[in-house]
Amino acid sequence: MPDYKPTTPYYNTKNEGNYLDLMVNRPISKKASDPMFQINQVYHLRPDLLAYDLYEDSRLWWVFAQRNPNTLKDPLFDFTIGTEIFLPQLETLKNELGF
Repeated sequence: MPDYKPTTPYYNTKNEGNYLDLMVNRPISKKASDPMFQINQVYHLRPDLLAYDLYEDSRLWWVFAQRNPNTLKDPLFDFTIGTEIFLPQLETLKNELGF
């Protein structure tokens, strides 16, 4: 089984030879201090750009959907202008994802 980096959504998912097992979700804790953000034109359909700007790592694009599961059912196509989401704080991600 390859070692997945802590920044990947597949970190807890088993690798069964040539395929991944069923994905094991990596939920992100909801903190009262998480700021609300309205997606603007710069980040329309680009969670990777927002992840890079906030966390300096575009590979963390998936944390927005994990933190906002009722708003972002599809982590890419629901990431549209005007959608309001909570942004997980970097310290929360470091603690929970182990990087």
